[in-house]
Amino acid sequence: MSAHRDRLYLVAFLLGAGALLFAGRDLLQGSVLVTWGLTFGGTTAAVVLGVSLYRVRLDLQASRLELARKEAELSFALQVQLALFPREFPASSGLEFTAVCIPARGISGDYYDVIQLQDGRLVFAIADISVKGISAAILMANLQALLRAMADIGRSPGEVVSRLNHHLNQVTDESRFATFFYAEWNPRDRLLSFVNAGHLPPIVIGSCRGSRLDKGGFPLGVFRDADFEVGELTLQPGDMLVLYSDGITEATSDSGEQFEEHRLQQAVEERCGAPLPEIQSHILDALNKWSDKEPEDDMTMLIVRAVAAAGER
Repeated sequence: MSAHRDRLYLVAFLLGAGALLFAGRDLLQGSVLVTWGLTFGGTTAAVVLGVSLYRVRLDLQASRLELARKEAELSFALQVQLALFPREFPASSGLEFTAVCIPARGISGDYYDVIQLQDGRLVFAIADISVKGISAAILMANLQALLRAMADIGRSPGEVVSRLNHHLNQVTDESRFATFFYAEWNPRDRLLSFVNAGHLPPIVIGSCRGSRLDKGGFPLGVFRDADFEVGELTLQPGDMLVLYSDGITEATSDSGEQFEEHRLQQAVEERCGAPLPEIQSHILDALNKWSDKEPEDDMTMLIVRAVAAAGER
């Protein structure tokens, strides 16, 4: 407000000085009063201009400091969030993994995790938080902490997802929710138990091709006491699941057409026998060729493939 007021004063003084100069152009040489008035008006205008410029400079410095502070906070939040993702994946559970998360706005609202349990079981999950930015990162950290606590004490997939749903409903408002896919792998039976809480069904490649992993229920946080159905799937060596967020399938070309699930599946099938990092790179290359724009939504992918046990090899 003060800078705006100073600009108004400056404009008024300059207009006044200009009016005096125009009205007294013939009297300027012969009138001391007119000369003094014009001198006073010009000097005052110059002072006001100097004060205004000084205040603008101070405001600019304050804005730069505030911007630097926010950038530092975002950088710190990003580092904290990156630390929540798995640094390495279990190598002796009968499954192999690769994953990537590409944030659209610096801090992602997506989440994935792979957890090796002490009894030999393994759980993995992917989630997409409805909000973005720092609030999404906070919800993501909250979700991860509770998920790891629940999975580690031997809860069934249905119980784990029900507890997560109840907790998210209690700590957020109704406009915030999370789509969530949770799976538990038992290597002895090669059995995968899963719950799909409103998330996009994974792409399935191999002996179980055509299976649609959509059993579950509503997204987390929508209804406090929602029930979740548990599905099961037996995986043979070579079978592969591709879990992904909608930022991948909704990536748009220059013409506005979305990448969609069938193009993602085609990219997976083109390299399905290759090492998982190569499959992931091929999918990302296909995405970049389809849409060379900055991503509008977070893009997250978790690829899982069943491998033969040590004795079977």
